[in-house]
Amino acid sequence: MGKQSFLHGAFILSASAFVTRILGFISLIFLSRLLGAEGIGLLMMAQPLIPLIITLTELGLPVAISKLVAEAEVRGDHAKTKRILVVSLLITGTLGITLTTISLLCSKYIAAFLLADQRAYYAMLAITPISPIIAMSAVLKGYFRGKQLMKTIGISDIFENIANIGAILILVNLLLPYGIEYAAAGAMAASVFSEITSLTFLSLRFRIDRARQPKVLTFRQALHRGRETLAELLAIGLPTTGQGFVHSLYGAVQPLLVTFSLSLAGVGASLAAEQFGQLAGYALPLLFLPSFITHSLSTALIPAISEANAQRNSLLMHRTMEQAMRIALFVGAPSTIILFEWAAPLTSLIYNSPEAGGLLKILAPFFFLQYFDGPLHAILLGLGRANAAMWNFTISMAIRTVGILIFGSRLGIEGVAFAIGIGFLVEMILNLFSVSKAIGFYIELRRSISTIVCMLFMAICGQLVFTYLQNSGMALLPSVLLSVAIALACYYLSLLGTRPPGRDTLSNF
Repeated sequence: MGKQSFLHGAFILSASAFVTRILGFISLIFLSRLLGAEGIGLLMMAQPLIPLIITLTELGLPVAISKLVAEAEVRGDHAKTKRILVVSLLITGTLGITLTTISLLCSKYIAAFLLADQRAYYAMLAITPISPIIAMSAVLKGYFRGKQLMKTIGISDIFENIANIGAILILVNLLLPYGIEYAAAGAMAASVFSEITSLTFLSLRFRIDRARQPKVLTFRQALHRGRETLAELLAIGLPTTGQGFVHSLYGAVQPLLVTFSLSLAGVGASLAAEQFGQLAGYALPLLFLPSFITHSLSTALIPAISEANAQRNSLLMHRTMEQAMRIALFVGAPSTIILFEWAAPLTSLIYNSPEAGGLLKILAPFFFLQYFDGPLHAILLGLGRANAAMWNFTISMAIRTVGILIFGSRLGIEGVAFAIGIGFLVEMILNLFSVSKAIGFYIELRRSISTIVCMLFMAICGQLVFTYLQNSGMALLPSVLLSVAIALACYYLSLLGTRPPGRDTLSNF
């Protein structure tokens, strides 16, 4: 598996991410059918502690590894690459085992403090061992990203999701007769098994890759300059850790925050768990489903921007950034229209929960900006401006938290969704300003206006077709599929109609 270019690597990651998103969505459908909104709510309540432990375990090293390995590969410094990997694995392995042990020993106290519903305790206990496994996988993925061997990452993600579906089907069905809380714990245990599968593949692939490399350093020699290497890693990793810590802390308190704000609005505990499940388990996964392409772009962008920056190649840097933004627009514009216009039909078909459609419709317009925020954040990391990314994220989370308390207590779960959307908006604007300040950022006004016009045309055409098909008596599923297909055709054909003569299709997006 040879090194890939930015676009090639992004395409490989997008293709594998598409497969893994479909597989992940299949597992979510199984879970939603087996557990219902209440069971999904228990899962969402049990998860937040783990990202916090993973963040502390990783110390932001995977991002730093990706950047520093990319720069070392440009210079052909294989010794530094090995030092980076040895130090990273040693740190994450030690921290992961230590923090996981502490979490297991203090699990009852943590559950009493964090869990809004104590039935989620078993699920929290089942997922706790996953953190050191994910952390070590992340280090190896950072290494492969830095070397721009994206195919390895894609294959490992596919294996992970296949293993997850199989384990869910077995464990949830086995434990469901004992109660919904035990079934939720089975779903969490399935995640642990799938991560072990991914780590096993990455480890085998790493052994093959290292066998092809020159023998530059022994393990002891790699540790000889370990302090210097660790300082370089932490210079990038600590701000990333700070951002991850804020994100994990917010995730840990989000169930309590949402249920508290809903209680102020007069919503009972059981209904609050159900509504939180609709928001966090139904609406948000649908929103994030199309963003696998921009996530893949972001993954490929960090080493690509790092290489261009190390070479002081400003032209390559801006060309790479422009390619990423065009693809983000190519994906984000029609996805936003689909998720907004067909919100209730989609949640009805997939989850049998039309109520979640209202939350999806509130969030979809805000989430349009999220398609650009991922690449902008990756550009900041590639430039070594992790501090700016961290503070931008922290400010947006603070605004989101205050917004949930204010709008949730007055408007209920719809107000919570609106506050989350405001957080997306603030983060994207701040990251845009930071990139513009660092290297400049230019928006082509003509392309932006034509895209907005094409989006409106797509929305009108799609809604007219969907209404006609429903009035003619066609079933919901074929009505949605056919109207979405026609709407997409209208969007891309209208874009082609506004394309300047002599320009290729992608450059118009």
